[in-house]
Amino acid sequence: MKPLAEIGQPLAQVDTPALIVDLDAFETNLKTMADMIAGGPAKLRGHSKTHKSPVIGLKQMELGAVGVCCQKVGEAEAMVEGGVDNVLVSNQVAGASKLDRLADLNRRAFVPFCVDHVQGVAQASQAAKRAGVTMDALVEIDVGGGRCGVQPGQAAVDLARIVDAADGLRFGGLQAYHGSVQHVRDHAERHAHAQEAVDKARMTVEALSAEGFTCDIVGGAGTGTFQTEAASGIYNELQAGSYVFMDTDYALNLGADGEQAGQFQYALFVQTSVMSMPVPERVVLDAGHKTCAIDSGPPQPFGLPGAVTGSLSDEHAVLDVTEVNNRPGWGDHVLLIPGHCDPTVNLHDHYICVRSLHTPGAVVEDIWPVAARGALN
Repeated sequence: MKPLAEIGQPLAQVDTPALIVDLDAFETNLKTMADMIAGGPAKLRGHSKTHKSPVIGLKQMELGAVGVCCQKVGEAEAMVEGGVDNVLVSNQVAGASKLDRLADLNRRAFVPFCVDHVQGVAQASQAAKRAGVTMDALVEIDVGGGRCGVQPGQAAVDLARIVDAADGLRFGGLQAYHGSVQHVRDHAERHAHAQEAVDKARMTVEALSAEGFTCDIVGGAGTGTFQTEAASGIYNELQAGSYVFMDTDYALNLGADGEQAGQFQYALFVQTSVMSMPVPERVVLDAGHKTCAIDSGPPQPFGLPGAVTGSLSDEHAVLDVTEVNNRPGWGDHVLLIPGHCDPTVNLHDHYICVRSLHTPGAVVEDIWPVAARGALN
């Protein structure tokens, strides 16, 4: 599909709705993360389920990331095709066809994956043998999220033994991600939950070591807790993703001082147009559910103090502008900050990348495809 914009085009002329990257904020976020973990034993493995872009993955690696991780084989394929040669599928992979694709990727790049069931190990072993490759398998442990993973400790050791004995597989370490704690608002409570995950990972690594197993990778963490895992001395890979863009939900997390954490800036916006003004107190934008994910709340208008996002439908967003002093007019552009950046990105084909976004002379500097959009298997 043809992008909505062209390089060099003024932002004011870009058709809407369009997914906009503020390059200044985006690059600041990349550098902030790199600086915050520099010199420590834990390296970044940026989660590409956020951005679905090998262009961004390579930029993260230029600043020290070991590679990227993703949730689906299709995402891994897009990353490898785009030049990323180290891609962890930080998830279970079930089904012979997907595992055959995973094995094929391992002919061209380092693409480890996760297991938490003996049948998953057996099926992956068969795929590796068919392809004539050896694949690294990480044992995933449940560190509190109640989703995937065997129990920490002995159950993980038992599964590691099965991986170690399987043809075509190599035990590569642990996946120990606590997803639900990432959005706990209070800093102390969030840190305490993350520390519990660290303790479970540490105990499991020690149990594995006692049985002669070495964990090349101990991975987990996210934008909400990466500092806890980075300081643990046990995690050596951090799987933060949303920090590259931020969204209104992550912005609600509080720092140690009780204020919004604020390490990272908003770098992702949806540019919309006012398409209707039925009454002075209400404007309607040309972007709805098919443009912005709302699972973490509706998108919020940027730079319009007093504006309140009301109802969204498939192709409309209604703003209450009763309390807005300088109300937008018909045809004016309004920037929206997504409530949840990951699924919002997956609704778009391209990033329209803009320098000096919030200035009158902003122009399109680059256009990046959302290469792994719709990669659901």
